[in-house]
Amino acid sequence: MKSHRINPRTAVAIDAQIEKVLRGLGNPDPPLRIEHVRELLRLDRRFYSTRDTSALRETVSRIRVGFRQIIERPMLLVEAVVKAELKALYLPDQKRILMDASLPLLKHRWVEAHEITHSLLDWHHEMMLGDTAQELTPGCHEHLEGEANYGAGRLIFLRDRFAAEALDLPLTLDSITKLKRDFQNTISSTLWRFVETVGIQLPVVGLMTPHPHPARRPANFDPIHPCRHFIQSPAFEARFSQVTETSVFDAIAAYCGSQSGGPLGAANVILCDDNGNDHVFGFETFFLRHKPPSPGEALTLGVYRGPRRLMVAA
Repeated sequence: MKSHRINPRTAVAIDAQIEKVLRGLGNPDPPLRIEHVRELLRLDRRFYSTRDTSALRETVSRIRVGFRQIIERPMLLVEAVVKAELKALYLPDQKRILMDASLPLLKHRWVEAHEITHSLLDWHHEMMLGDTAQELTPGCHEHLEGEANYGAGRLIFLRDRFAAEALDLPLTLDSITKLKRDFQNTISSTLWRFVETVGIQLPVVGLMTPHPHPARRPANFDPIHPCRHFIQSPAFEARFSQVTETSVFDAIAAYCGSQSGGPLGAANVILCDDNGNDHVFGFETFFLRHKPPSPGEALTLGVYRGPRRLMVAA
């Protein structure tokens, strides 16, 4: 999965809403207390289970006039959540965030920030429950989710506070671990934010994948789509748009060991830009062991070093 770029004007509008929230909280230091955001915005949070739909049915019974399809088919919300295996949703009519009770605790923070962003953007409210053909299109859904993801990142990483701290650190996985600890967000969201922040001018790439070593890959490994996330910084995307996730994953697999956890290796990797010129990137990979049955996840950071011809000459 690649990051979704949003319109610059929309980004400014979202930033204005996030700034208003943080200012209302007194511009807090990290980590952000997400429950304080809920209190400020007077949002209600409830948990539901797709096995026990009583909470969803109770929610539907309280929806007031305003959502045509829900009024005509009261069980539509329940059916949609169960069928799509949704992990969370926001109901503007009740200012309520509904979250799947089975969602891992580590993911609560990001998911809740995502739904909070939906609540802040008034142009999302009319589309949340798909009342029109336009609102039901996959393209529209992707657009809204991209905006909510942008806002979630800006909220839990305290807008420009993260950038100020990230740019003062070495471009390494150790720095990402430190920022994860300071801001108390997941390592995955911190890697994503780090790549996009430090990579505005510098080509940087991040990957979240299964274990790269052939002996450690899970049985359901897909060699055509080896990455859960292939994160490209703006500068990388502009200069290395022809580089594929499979080619980068193969390069990572060439230097990674078969260790069951921790650092898997590091190496200089040659990537070709859109003009056909070779460049050197410094790559490093770390494997996170998860509790069974999860197979764990490899995190990789690749940072631009320079043109290959200059590196060889040096």
